[in-house]
Amino acid sequence: MSLISVILCTLDEAPVLRRLLADLQDEDMEHEVICVDGGSRDDTVDIAAAYGCRVLSSAPGRGQQLSLGAGAARGDLLLFLHADCRFPRNGLRAVAATLTRRPECVGGNFRLLFDGDDEFSRWLTGFYARIRARGLYYGDSGIFVRRQVYQALGGLRPIALMEDYDFVRRMERSGDTVCIDQPPLVTSSRRFRRRRSWSIVGGWLLLHGLFHLRVPPAILARLYRSARHERHVDSPSGKLSMILPRRR
Repeated sequence: MSLISVILCTLDEAPVLRRLLADLQDEDMEHEVICVDGGSRDDTVDIAAAYGCRVLSSAPGRGQQLSLGAGAARGDLLLFLHADCRFPRNGLRAVAATLTRRPECVGGNFRLLFDGDDEFSRWLTGFYARIRARGLYYGDSGIFVRRQVYQALGGLRPIALMEDYDFVRRMERSGDTVCIDQPPLVTSSRRFRRRRSWSIVGGWLLLHGLFHLRVPPAILARLYRSARHERHVDSPSGKLSMILPRRR
């Protein structure tokens, strides 16, 4: 495996991006980092450039940004990461060794740990492990895929929401996948702070239900945007901000 392409999509991620790029800089496997920025107004682009990333510009939207980055990648293996994760030491070597040892695997992800020191973050860590056993995982767990498989599947669709879920379902149907248990990847619990656990789970179930009912992702994205601007999160009227998770 000659080159690994690490693809990030960013939007105002300066507070966390430097930490992730420092993690990747310590990796001894040959790799490139592609940062697809959706119009950051902070120092995100300057930080990415300072760490030697290939920086691309895009309209905001995770599906569109990741699709653009994958199209520009030169590696035999594509690894999609969220900017607020902590990448484990020797994580790239673990991916390369796993796929070399198991040529039947088309791709996979990392076991995910949430960094919050609270009961809900610990519950989420266990919950993600349980749903992974059923072949369900998301972009925050570091999805990787062989380039030829990615292309055969038609790639990540540049949809407004649920792009990772959509891609994982297709990848799981295409062949065997693997979850790298050691080392695990650590993700931020920041999007759950000051929010009620039942509302987070309710939002997750609602979005999946609407997606399976073929509600267009653009409509789901508009629901996200309206929820993010809703001020009265504790109103008794059951507004969407109570049940939809925050989208970055």
